[in-house]
Amino acid sequence: MKITVVGTGYVGLVTGTCFAETGNEVICVDIDQSKVDRLTNGEITIYEPGLEKLFLRNLKEGRLSFTTSLAEGIKEAAIIFLALPTPPGADGAADLKYVLGVSEEIGKLLTDYKVLVDKSTVPVGTADKVRAAVARNYAGEFDVVSNPEFLREGVAVDDFMKPDRVVIGVSSDRARKLMGELYAPFVRSGNPVIYMDERSAELTKYAANSFLATKISFMNEVAQLCERLGADVDMVRLGIGSDDRIGKRFLFPGIGYGGSCFPKDVQALVQSSAQAEYDFKILNAVMEVNEKQKTHLLPKIRRYYGNALKGRHFALWGLAFKPNTDDIREAPALYMIDALLAEGATITAFDPEAIRNVKQLLGDKIRYADNQYDALQDADALLIATEWNEFRTPDFLKMVTRMKSKVIFDGRNLFDIRAISELGFHYESIGRKTVSNSK
Repeated sequence: MKITVVGTGYVGLVTGTCFAETGNEVICVDIDQSKVDRLTNGEITIYEPGLEKLFLRNLKEGRLSFTTSLAEGIKEAAIIFLALPTPPGADGAADLKYVLGVSEEIGKLLTDYKVLVDKSTVPVGTADKVRAAVARNYAGEFDVVSNPEFLREGVAVDDFMKPDRVVIGVSSDRARKLMGELYAPFVRSGNPVIYMDERSAELTKYAANSFLATKISFMNEVAQLCERLGADVDMVRLGIGSDDRIGKRFLFPGIGYGGSCFPKDVQALVQSSAQAEYDFKILNAVMEVNEKQKTHLLPKIRRYYGNALKGRHFALWGLAFKPNTDDIREAPALYMIDALLAEGATITAFDPEAIRNVKQLLGDKIRYADNQYDALQDADALLIATEWNEFRTPDFLKMVTRMKSKVIFDGRNLFDIRAISELGFHYESIGRKTVSNSK
């Protein structure tokens, strides 16, 4: 099948590459000429484990190509995926200017039947707006489908190639048949393709992400309570996660969620609710908890240093909002950096993938290390903001030789409390007891 993907961001590039991997001919369209040139020349523009291998293979085989020409891109396509940004506006609502702008342009170019698919995360009613935008310039037959993505950064290729479900919002039998043929290779093991109306599909994506964000914020609230009552959040997590009605996932406390999906999608659903004259109290609380949680380590740091952070030097492990990605959007590390710099501290940071993106954002406001141990040189304390696997079992003796003091503030609960105590560190984490040493 001939497929077009408009937009070569995170969702667009993963979508286009994975569809090409099952034998489809995929053209990806983007307005950024330099980006298209880089992709055409085999330079992948995002970090996602497993993606580059598929990208290079399909580029070489000619199943995956790139262009800046929308007309060229859609000319022979049976299905056109819209994988465009929907950034939050000032009020938190998703901004549809890119989706609707491209839809109107497509309407000017259509000459025969095609299926337009909203792959971007969009508010309820967007399919109707896309349909109207196309129809302003095209009177022929076409269909609009909502097909939200459920990709987790860091495992997006597996998520796409072996989805636990595919949600398709469609009201046309013709479009349903085409979408079923397209996704058939991805659900051979029997995982469901769930067909529904477009509005339900649009809401499904927001509801899924908002529920997961709620689980995270709930556990962060439980962690706050554990700290005050002397309980251990790890034990509580195990106790409730073994209940299959609750499940084990998304119950790990930390310094809040970030990235491109959860913050934006929760805000957008709250805004959509407000437009429908409904006060979504739970999600308002989720956002409030998460905002506070991003800087939860700061009171611990201030307390340890007697509110005297000026002149203190901190090592920071982790800049991305989660491991196995270079995405720093809404990353808790950035909130901590801003607060510490404002109080006169200095920072040397290391992250396996996200340093380049942080340099573009912060420049020389902080220093950057080539590895996790170099970041520790002359540090008063280590702060941990991202749970990269390579941080989980470090060489503690090597750490001690580089740090001024054996002090760790861990926002991701990476280390065993008993083991870290035996090593003589002052160690503070989330929802667990503090291990103290003499300063």
